[in-house]
This record gives sequence, C-alpha cells and structure tokens, in this order.
Amino acid sequence: MKRSIGSTAALLTVVFMLAACGGKAGSTEGTKASTAPTAAASSSTEATVDTKSKDLTVYTALEDDQIKTYLTTFKAKYPDVKVNIVRDSTGIVTAKLLAEKDNTQADVVWGLAATSLLVLDQNTMLEPYAPKGVERILPDFKDKNAVTHWVGIDAWETAFIVNKVEMEKRKLAIPQSYEDLAKPEYKGLITMPNPSSSGTGFLTVSGLVQLKGKDASWDYMNKLHDNIAMYVHSGSKPAKLAGTGEYPIGISFGYRGIQEKKTGSPVEVVFPKEGSGWDVEANALMKKKVVKQVAKDFLDWAITDDVMKEYNKNYAILAIKTDSSKVPDGYTVDPIKQLIKYDLNDAAKNRDSILAEWDKRFNAKSEPKK
Repeated sequence: MKRSIGSTAALLTVVFMLAACGGKAGSTEGTKASTAPTAAASSSTEATVDTKSKDLTVYTALEDDQIKTYLTTFKAKYPDVKVNIVRDSTGIVTAKLLAEKDNTQADVVWGLAATSLLVLDQNTMLEPYAPKGVERILPDFKDKNAVTHWVGIDAWETAFIVNKVEMEKRKLAIPQSYEDLAKPEYKGLITMPNPSSSGTGFLTVSGLVQLKGKDASWDYMNKLHDNIAMYVHSGSKPAKLAGTGEYPIGISFGYRGIQEKKTGSPVEVVFPKEGSGWDVEANALMKKKVVKQVAKDFLDWAITDDVMKEYNKNYAILAIKTDSSKVPDGYTVDPIKQLIKYDLNDAAKNRDSILAEWDKRFNAKSEPKK
C-alpha cells in the first residue's frame, strides 16, 4: 500500500523548496525525550568544545557530483575551514563508523541514511545537537529527543532505470511494478544494489519487507533473484549500467536515473506501481571527547536555505515546511504519494536481521568488492 498524505502525523506534507528563515541558536543542552529517548540520551558526559580548530572531517554517502556544488556556500562563509570529505556508499560508511566506535575519526556525518544514524544512536555514538533552524524541520525528519541527535535534509526513493533502446531490441515492455520485474522475460537483465553496501539497496529490501510482510517479501525476492544478473555495491551503479545498456534494467533511485536521462542516456525512470521504499538523508554530530565548533557550524549550515535550494535541485522531497511546490524534472507530480508506509525505527531495529537473511539467500550473485 502506498502512503496516504495523512497516514503519519505531518509526514512530508508539502515539503518542496523553501521555508521562512529563522530559528533558535544551536544547542547541546539536555536530552530529555519528547516521546521515548534513544540510548544516547542517557549519556551524561559533556564534550569539550574546540573553538580554534579549522580542520573538519565529514563522512557522507551523498553522490560525488552533488558534494562539490552543495559545499559552495559553506566554503564561501567559512573560507578558512579545511573540509575533509570521506565518501562511500551508505552501508560502507555505516560499517566504517561502527568499526571506529572507540576511536571516531569523523566530526560530523552528512547525508547518511536515517536508518544508519538510528543504528549509530543505539550504539551511543551521536552527540545531541540542535542546529540553528531545526524547528522548521518536519517532525518525521528528525529524531524525537528534546535536543536532536540527527536531523534530516531530504528523502530518496526506489526507482527502476530502464534502457528503452535495449527493451525495444528485445521486444519487451518496460516494467512498471515489482511484480513485473519477476517475470521470466527479464531474466539476466537486472542489476540491483547489495543492501549491505548500499543505502538504496537496503531501503528497497526493507521497503519490500514492510510493504509485503516478512514471508511474502522473501518469497518475492526469491523470484526476483532468478532474474538478477548481478548485485552491485553502489546505489548509483545499476542506473549507470542501464544507461550504457550493459544491463538494461537497474533497480536504483530516482535522482540517479534522472541524471542518466539528462546526460543523454536512452532511459526511462519508473517509480513502481506498488510504491517506493524510501529513507531520509540526514546529518549528525559524532560523539567525541572534544567536539569542534566548526562541526556545529557545519550542521547549522547544512539546513540553511542556501543549501536546501541545492538539495531541491536533486530531490523532490525536502525536510522543511514550505509554501512552494517545485518538483525537479523527471519526478512524478506528487512524489509524496509514491512513498510506501515505512517505519524508519522498525527498519533500523531489524537492519541486522534483514541483512543477514539477504546475505544468506542472495549474496552469491554479488560482484566482488574492490
């Protein structure tokens, strides 16, 4: 079932372009939850703030071609700050952060799946911090503690990227649904992200589990697996492979398919009829004995109007309230209705078990890791 506009309080209601400016100063005071506190809320150790360092390490799963553009206004405002970007797929960044738990290298996380940040928070790895302007972020795009542990910026969703030329050569219809992808005529033509490596892969698999139910979803994925040529370690790669025609159907995400189309690839971007799995790209301050002021400055900047304008060039669904209705080219008229009913907390809680089951059943078809 697709999500209705009113299915969760205030979720994604009119969330395109810009809201009015304003907001309270960023804060790290207090961690009393408005609903149920996360594990990190119980920590009473207050970090020392380094106001002098101009060196900032940012872990991110944002796309390479987005990062440079997004950072333009930050670098203009903070020209003396050296920003060290560590970029990889969501699953790899998440695994790296967990491995570094006792010696955290990142100062902030920017644009990582909220489901991953929920896992980090369960491991008491996030420092509570409410960026300036956080009050305008929609409730379902930030955690529920009185001082936020993570704050979302936008949402992305499952899409099929299909090479029209290759489909015409094979006299095949363009698949419009998950059920279509399991039809025998598409055998060997499909690539999909490995959910252990890719956030897009995880939101697709976890989305299917929540959409169809546990047993029915794994039965479906068994059928889909018969048609999969290869699982890859990037959410973007299936779209790129579809663009070249090497594997003409890629389970990927909307933005990447739209970019392929804009650069001239003969692809159609299909949002499945049953609805799309989704997740929130979100930011957080990492828990360290010494927290840098530039890290807080970065998180303040990361939800400002200037950078929200840039996010909106790539994603139809933003984390802020707005009176505008601008939707990037290539998206459906109402992308909110495309999203399935999806519980991010449930997805985070079941992440390990879902990945273990997926690996056991399907990992043999994954491409080698570099």
